[in-house]
Amino acid sequence: MNPLQDLARSLGERPRPVTLFGAPEGYDAAAIGDIVAEGHVLPWLHVCRDDGRMDRFAAALAFIHPELDALTFPAWDCLPYDRISPNSEIVSRRIDTLTRLATGGGDTPLVVLTTVNALVQRVPPRSLFEGRVLILRPGGHIGLDRLQSFFSNNGYIRTATVREPGEFAVRGGIVDLYPAGAAQPLRLDFFGDTLESVRTFDPLSQRSSGTAPEAVLRPVSEVLLDDAAIRLFRSRYREQLGATGPDDPLYESVSAGRRYVGMEHWLPLYYERLETLFDYLPDAGISFDHQADEVRDHRLEAVADFYAARHNVTAAARAGSPIYRPVRPVQLYLDNLEWQARLRGRPVVRLS
Repeated sequence: MNPLQDLARSLGERPRPVTLFGAPEGYDAAAIGDIVAEGHVLPWLHVCRDDGRMDRFAAALAFIHPELDALTFPAWDCLPYDRISPNSEIVSRRIDTLTRLATGGGDTPLVVLTTVNALVQRVPPRSLFEGRVLILRPGGHIGLDRLQSFFSNNGYIRTATVREPGEFAVRGGIVDLYPAGAAQPLRLDFFGDTLESVRTFDPLSQRSSGTAPEAVLRPVSEVLLDDAAIRLFRSRYREQLGATGPDDPLYESVSAGRRYVGMEHWLPLYYERLETLFDYLPDAGISFDHQADEVRDHRLEAVADFYAARHNVTAAARAGSPIYRPVRPVQLYLDNLEWQARLRGRPVVRLS
């Protein structure tokens, strides 16, 4: 038995934190893959320093251990308390991973790759995705009204031409859409309520590029504006952040059921409670890149600074910009005490 096999067995029998020395970039993916492949601790969560590092780790892991099922969970690409929303392609990848984890997977050993910034931020609860995955196959039947209702309830945006994740278009019996996690958009060809074919197409040329056996549709936003979410948002917004006025376009838009740019930064107000990636992987072993702890400390300092800048701004300093009432950092991010509590009792490997 080699040392990594012995370590995998030992962590499965006695979960605890350990440090793995002598694992430079490239070899670290092989080492973590070897531990996971032993099957003593499943699933496994590896936390990278940043998105670039996550992409390199994923490529190395796929090359060395192609038998492992790897999912990626990137962080939002915007600043804390920003006025813009995260990129739709990134949200698509996040939702794809969350729905797969929430609905369960197959028997293949699973590795989830994420970053410090993504793990430290809270996410929508698993219950949000119950009953929200729709699978369509040629020969199946579904009314266009029901399909458009699914789009409306799961964050899709209707456009004339589908080019980005989360968009859909309807032209007679042809429905174009770009589902969460899909490599290419899909073109559904209906005859009445019968789905005749599922094809992929190029979002630039709009030409069909191939066929697909099925279409798996998932939500495309972390904020789903149904009636319950709108009521909860209105109540909590007034309770936590004070009275609203005509200079608060966020409150007015959400109250009317309209999406608003940057609305994701008030994520805690739409749901009874948020969860974390730890909740989606309650029994997972965890490994951390070298210097991941330092990255987390810097991230929490940045969150505190951005919150203070938003919270303490004066009306004069706003100079006509829309009012911004930020939620407290602990509502959207894990503090140090909760972070340590989430790691307690798990196999934890820190790379050095």
